[in-house]
Amino acid sequence: MPDMLVKLYTLPPLEPELEAMRAAGVDLRRALPPEKHVVTAWVRLHFSEAWASECDVAMSHHPVSCFVATENDQLLGFACYDATIKGFFGPTGVSEAARGRGIGRALLMACLHDMRAQGYGYGIIGAAGPTGFYEKAVGAIEIADSWPGIYRGILHK
Repeated sequence: MPDMLVKLYTLPPLEPELEAMRAAGVDLRRALPPEKHVVTAWVRLHFSEAWASECDVAMSHHPVSCFVATENDQLLGFACYDATIKGFFGPTGVSEAARGRGIGRALLMACLHDMRAQGYGYGIIGAAGPTGFYEKAVGAIEIADSWPGIYRGILHK
Protein backbone atom coordinates (compact mmCIF):
# COMPACT_ATOMS: atom_id res chain seq x y z
CA MET A 1 0.00 0.00 0.00
CA PRO A 2 1.64 3.25 -1.08
CA ASP A 3 1.80 6.49 0.86
CA MET A 4 -0.05 9.42 -0.68
CA LEU A 5 0.67 13.16 -0.63
CA VAL A 6 -1.99 15.81 -0.01
CA LYS A 7 -1.63 19.57 -0.53
CA LEU A 8 -3.27 20.91 2.61
CA TYR A 9 -3.46 24.44 1.23
CA THR A 10 -5.89 23.38 -1.52
CA LEU A 11 -8.32 21.31 0.55
CA PRO A 12 -12.04 21.56 -0.09
CA PRO A 13 -13.83 23.48 2.69
CA LEU A 14 -14.58 21.62 5.92
CA GLU A 15 -17.87 23.29 6.87
CA PRO A 16 -20.05 21.47 4.29
CA GLU A 17 -18.76 18.15 5.66
CA LEU A 18 -19.54 19.13 9.24
CA GLU A 19 -22.94 20.46 8.25
CA ALA A 20 -23.81 17.19 6.45
CA MET A 21 -22.79 15.23 9.53
CA ARG A 22 -24.89 17.43 11.83
CA ALA A 23 -27.88 17.07 9.49
CA ALA A 24 -27.46 13.27 9.68
CA GLY A 25 -27.33 13.36 13.48
CA VAL A 26 -23.60 12.62 13.64
CA ASP A 27 -21.36 14.61 15.98
CA LEU A 28 -17.84 14.97 14.60
CA ARG A 29 -15.29 16.43 17.00
CA ARG A 30 -11.82 16.26 18.46
CA ALA A 31 -11.59 13.40 20.96
CA LEU A 32 -11.04 14.29 24.63
CA PRO A 33 -8.24 12.79 26.78
CA PRO A 34 -10.68 11.36 29.39
CA GLU A 35 -12.22 9.15 26.69
CA LYS A 36 -8.86 7.76 25.53
CA HIS A 37 -9.60 4.35 27.08
CA VAL A 38 -12.98 4.17 25.36
CA VAL A 39 -11.68 5.19 21.94
CA THR A 40 -8.60 2.94 22.00
CA ALA A 41 -10.66 -0.05 23.21
CA TRP A 42 -13.15 0.51 20.37
CA VAL A 43 -10.34 0.76 17.81
CA ARG A 44 -8.77 -2.44 19.18
CA LEU A 45 -12.13 -4.26 18.98
CA HIS A 46 -13.10 -3.08 15.48
CA PHE A 47 -9.69 -2.82 13.81
CA SER A 48 -6.39 -3.90 15.37
CA GLU A 49 -4.01 -3.71 18.30
CA ALA A 50 -1.54 -1.79 16.11
CA TRP A 51 -4.14 0.86 15.27
CA ALA A 52 -5.13 1.08 18.94
CA SER A 53 -1.46 1.77 19.76
CA GLU A 54 -1.31 4.56 17.18
CA CYS A 55 -4.60 5.97 18.43
CA ASP A 56 -3.22 5.96 21.98
CA VAL A 57 -0.32 8.16 20.84
CA ALA A 58 -2.64 10.58 19.00
CA MET A 59 -4.85 10.83 22.09
CA SER A 60 -1.80 11.86 24.14
CA HIS A 61 -0.91 14.90 22.03
CA HIS A 62 -1.74 18.47 22.97
CA PRO A 63 -3.95 19.24 21.19
CA VAL A 64 -5.28 15.72 20.72
CA SER A 65 -4.74 14.64 17.10
CA CYS A 66 -7.63 12.17 17.01
CA PHE A 67 -11.14 12.99 15.81
CA VAL A 68 -14.24 10.91 16.46
CA ALA A 69 -17.70 10.59 14.97
CA THR A 70 -20.52 9.68 17.33
CA GLU A 71 -24.26 9.20 17.16
CA ASN A 72 -26.45 8.86 20.23
CA ASP A 73 -23.32 8.57 22.39
CA GLN A 74 -22.04 5.65 20.31
CA LEU A 75 -18.68 5.74 18.54
CA LEU A 76 -19.02 5.32 14.77
CA GLY A 77 -15.53 6.14 13.57
CA PHE A 78 -12.19 7.75 14.29
CA ALA A 79 -9.27 9.35 12.46
CA CYS A 80 -5.81 10.31 13.69
CA TYR A 81 -2.73 12.14 12.50
CA ASP A 82 0.81 12.50 13.86
CA ALA A 83 0.36 9.04 15.41
CA THR A 84 3.30 7.07 13.99
CA ILE A 85 5.29 9.94 12.53
CA LYS A 86 4.74 13.69 12.20
CA GLY A 87 2.86 14.79 9.12
CA PHE A 88 1.16 11.42 8.56
CA PHE A 89 -2.62 10.97 8.49
CA GLY A 90 -3.92 7.69 9.86
CA PRO A 91 -5.06 5.36 11.09
CA THR A 92 -8.72 5.89 10.39
CA GLY A 93 -11.77 3.67 10.40
CA VAL A 94 -15.56 3.60 10.48
CA SER A 95 -17.65 0.76 11.91
CA GLU A 96 -19.05 -1.57 9.27
CA ALA A 97 -22.62 -0.61 10.17
CA ALA A 98 -21.92 3.12 9.65
CA ARG A 99 -20.04 2.91 6.34
CA GLY A 100 -21.46 4.62 3.28
CA ARG A 101 -22.72 7.67 5.20
CA GLY A 102 -19.80 10.02 4.43
CA ILE A 103 -18.34 9.68 7.92
CA GLY A 104 -14.91 8.55 6.71
CA ARG A 105 -14.62 11.52 4.36
CA ALA A 106 -15.71 13.95 7.08
CA LEU A 107 -13.16 12.52 9.54
CA LEU A 108 -10.44 12.73 6.89
CA MET A 109 -11.30 16.36 6.16
CA ALA A 110 -11.39 17.27 9.87
CA CYS A 111 -7.91 15.83 10.42
CA LEU A 112 -6.38 17.36 7.30
CA HIS A 113 -7.84 20.79 8.08
CA ASP A 114 -6.49 20.51 11.61
CA MET A 115 -3.06 19.56 10.26
CA ARG A 116 -3.15 22.75 8.16
CA ALA A 117 -4.16 24.77 11.24
CA GLN A 118 -1.19 23.25 13.10
CA GLY A 119 1.16 24.60 10.42
CA TYR A 120 1.58 21.74 7.96
CA GLY A 121 1.59 22.58 4.25
CA TYR A 122 1.41 18.96 3.13
CA GLY A 123 0.09 15.78 4.66
CA ILE A 124 0.99 12.18 3.96
CA ILE A 125 -1.58 9.44 4.05
CA GLY A 126 0.45 6.53 5.35
CA ALA A 127 -0.04 3.13 3.71
CA ALA A 128 -3.21 4.34 1.98
CA GLY A 129 -5.61 1.48 1.43
CA PRO A 130 -8.37 2.94 -0.75
CA THR A 131 -6.19 5.15 -2.98
CA GLY A 132 -9.09 6.02 -5.30
CA PHE A 133 -11.07 7.36 -2.33
CA TYR A 134 -8.21 9.65 -1.28
CA GLU A 135 -7.61 10.84 -4.86
CA LYS A 136 -11.26 11.81 -5.24
CA ALA A 137 -11.80 13.23 -1.74
CA VAL A 138 -8.72 15.45 -1.39
CA GLY A 139 -6.67 15.18 -4.58
CA ALA A 140 -4.06 12.92 -2.98
CA ILE A 141 -1.34 11.56 -5.24
CA GLU A 142 0.61 8.35 -4.83
CA ILE A 143 4.22 8.67 -3.68
CA ALA A 144 6.32 6.37 -5.87
CA ASP A 145 8.30 3.60 -4.16
CA SER A 146 6.82 4.46 -0.76
CA TRP A 147 5.92 0.96 0.41
CA PRO A 148 6.87 -0.24 3.00
CA GLY A 149 8.46 3.14 3.77
CA ILE A 150 8.43 3.98 7.48
CA TYR A 151 6.77 0.63 8.20
CA ARG A 152 9.77 -1.39 6.98
CA GLY A 153 10.74 -3.94 9.61
CA ILE A 154 7.76 -3.23 11.89
CA LEU A 155 7.31 -5.85 14.57
CA HIS A 156 4.14 -7.93 14.50
CA LYS A 157 2.70 -10.14 17.18
